Amino acid sequence: MFSKILIANRGEIAARVIATARRMGIRTVAVFSDADAGARHVALADEAVRIGPAPVAESYLRGEAIIHAARRTGAEAIHPGYGFLSENAGFAEAVAAAGLVFIGPPAAAIRAMGLKDAARALMEQAGVPVVPGYHGADQDPEHLAAAAQAIGWPVLIKARAGGGGKGMRLVERPEDFRAALDSARREAEAAFGDPACLIERCIPRPRHIEIQIFADSHGNVTHLFERDCSLQRRHQKVIEEAPAPGMPEEIRAAMGRAAVGAARAIGYRGAGTVEFIADGSGPLREDGFWFIEMNTRLQVEHPVSEAITGLDFVELQLRVAAGEPLPFRQEDLRMNGHAIEARLCAEDVARGFLPATGTLRRLALPGDTGFARGAIRIDSGVRQGDAITPWYDPMIAKIIVHGASRAEALNRLAAALADCRVAGVTTNLEFLSALARHPGFRAGEVDTGLIARDLALLTARPALPAPVPALAALAALGLPRETAGADPWDRLTGWRAWGEAEEFVTLDNGGERLSFRVVHLGGGSFRVESGADACRLSVTRDGSGLRVTADGLRFAAETLVGSGRVLVWHDGFCHAFTLPDPLAMAETDAVGGKMGGGDSLIAPMPGLVSAVRTAPGAAVRKGDPLLVLEAMKMEHILTAPRDGIVADLLVAERDQVADGTLLLRLEAEDG
Repeated sequence: MFSKILIANRGEIAARVIATARRMGIRTVAVFSDADAGARHVALADEAVRIGPAPVAESYLRGEAIIHAARRTGAEAIHPGYGFLSENAGFAEAVAAAGLVFIGPPAAAIRAMGLKDAARALMEQAGVPVVPGYHGADQDPEHLAAAAQAIGWPVLIKARAGGGGKGMRLVERPEDFRAALDSARREAEAAFGDPACLIERCIPRPRHIEIQIFADSHGNVTHLFERDCSLQRRHQKVIEEAPAPGMPEEIRAAMGRAAVGAARAIGYRGAGTVEFIADGSGPLREDGFWFIEMNTRLQVEHPVSEAITGLDFVELQLRVAAGEPLPFRQEDLRMNGHAIEARLCAEDVARGFLPATGTLRRLALPGDTGFARGAIRIDSGVRQGDAITPWYDPMIAKIIVHGASRAEALNRLAAALADCRVAGVTTNLEFLSALARHPGFRAGEVDTGLIARDLALLTARPALPAPVPALAALAALGLPRETAGADPWDRLTGWRAWGEAEEFVTLDNGGERLSFRVVHLGGGSFRVESGADACRLSVTRDGSGLRVTADGLRFAAETLVGSGRVLVWHDGFCHAFTLPDPLAMAETDAVGGKMGGGDSLIAPMPGLVSAVRTAPGAAVRKGDPLLVLEAMKMEHILTAPRDGIVADLLVAERDQVADGTLLLRLEAEDG
């Protein structure tokens, strides 16, 4: 077994590998960019080496710098994690050439599965069912359009070297094909350095089901059952679970045989995942699933399979890489209960799941077993006070739960999400909570289109509970105030010799301005009035939270004030209020509203302008695509907010822009 390994990655997967290595008595080396100098994975490792500036091309994709760091620190092996260089055959070869062990499959296996067209041909030869489509070398746009027409609409354009939904586009009409192809090619070039695409039939109501496999260097190949990853948005996984709902034992066995056959066909070794698309329009059947790709690495969602098998997959990776045989045979493996993982990400659901950035002013996650098996497990690479930057993946944490049944696991997931507290950056937390309660998902009726179909339901805000605005008003005024000392006068906040002690505050909520009169009643009790509404609250502090009694109803809550905002966590939701600037209030009242409206196009996030589709003086219609902004390797099309003429175009292709940058101004068509 190794005595020291280097982890060629960052964030939660680096922290995950370090946890297992430490349990096994193996020393670890972290690598970091300038943006990650203070990151959690750096603090956890025994040693750490700087490898370059923030951009991934200058740091985490610099294979030679990573190998140099391993040799410099005396590491014997390199664990690639996932993403970055984990599926780079050239890197695996360079690691071996340097006399180090690559904790992953042979370079030949990575190369065999690295390009979807070659992998498809190989799987056909191995007898694994594949999705009908065009996977040829001719990349002429007219030829690809003709191939799509022959396959039949709708089709999926997929980057040949793709993964993680990057370079993938659904096309339902022939007139949309060329624009979608151009966009997919740009995204594939940016993410993988390869713009080539393939075309596949789009399966109606598809389910994404994948099989976890492990192979050693002694000829043993096993599958460790399936995961259902069908809850996706923009081809990105959101919630994963194991086992798959409604999976008949004979279909599980058939998928398992196909996955093992795929691994044997390429001489695989280590952890891998064979991904299938299944027809979810009815019960799963043996002739209704098809190979889509193989990920030659550990998957983000591996914890759900660990939970139901009782195995540590990173430990297995280390043992297999060290030459040990797998400690089990296929017949030894059993499933125990049900596990679900939710990806808590910094993203703005209301704005089309745009990635978000910011500093985690508050990060409190439910009690957990951190990188170990248990009822609740949290895998995270960040801490309170850390920044979510535009340089890397916006995932904050993975919330993994395990239960004796799927219903129990779902209830546990909903409860765990309700216990999360995040502030300082916009997240998908409430969206995940809505998914955990979605009737169709709870009934096991899952497919990759569920989120898109029910997005309005999943993003609907609950009615504002009556005590919440009152709590926000108290928080804005710093109430209840901390008291100190034994002197009884210290506990007389708001006391008056005669009359009522009162304070006033104004807040905004969803565009509605609310004015409050707060009356001190003594003993931590208050009467909060807003218009004709009044609420009596008794509030005491309980650690970082509050114990509240509102008109006879008792409950727990938490508040946070800062940066002009007041946040109130109540019953699993975070309600946001803003403290309006008095000067801005006066200006708005005077002019009857803010200037600008739909006259400007503002960058919704930091990113790179990858395409400009208009010019000064051009007439545009509302909804016309004007600019393409690339952020975190994904493309986001910015459209015209109204009809008009492009008066000023303030950016050019390849410009890097910050969040809130003015990109373009419109003027009325009549000048």
